[in-house]
Amino acid sequence: MRASKSSARTRPAKAVAVRPGRPWGVIAVVTAVSVLGVAIIGYAAVATWQGTRPWAQRLTGLSGVTDYASKKPAWLASEHKSGPLTYEVTPSVGGSHNSAWQNCTGDVYDAPIAAEHATHSMEHGAVWITYRSDLPADEVQRLAGRVRGVDYMLLSPHDNLDAPISLQAWGYRLTVPSADDERIDEFIRAARVNAGPEQGATCSGGITATGTTPRDLAPQGQ
Repeated sequence: MRASKSSARTRPAKAVAVRPGRPWGVIAVVTAVSVLGVAIIGYAAVATWQGTRPWAQRLTGLSGVTDYASKKPAWLASEHKSGPLTYEVTPSVGGSHNSAWQNCTGDVYDAPIAAEHATHSMEHGAVWITYRSDLPADEVQRLAGRVRGVDYMLLSPHDNLDAPISLQAWGYRLTVPSADDERIDEFIRAARVNAGPEQGATCSGGITATGTTPRDLAPQGQ
């Protein structure tokens, strides 16, 4: 008897689909880039918003700023008076002052100056940076680097400060512990020129001498 042939051929084994592994490395990179992009956009939006806010809001929103313009407007009279004057706060943040201003074209003074002249400079829009005499020399140099050659800026040591560094603009004051404090630059950006009731008036041709006794002299060229 002949052996019977199998009526069915042997079927090939069914291929099993293998799913490729997920490219976790690529996913991680894409995710990181997306997060970074969102962060950059968010930062840009905040920076733009900050930059478009009125200068006074940026100034008063800065931690540590005292807003005398709102709290004590009566202190900020703009009368010209001769001789030594008394101010409500030290250093002065505004008020009556001598007719001569302190030169404030990026001037760095190595000794105290008369508040009666510096106050007039602030009326023109200057930011007056003061520091205690015991501030380390390297910090003084960092402050000088922010001032030197910049119009509507002046720097001088000041006796009896209640903080290592004090910044004044007309109606506003900020005290900081170090020349590395980022608020210094923010204060300058907001207050310089803007805060002065006579903003844009010249800072040149003023008193260049140091000493806390005011010189009741007209500025050069006046």
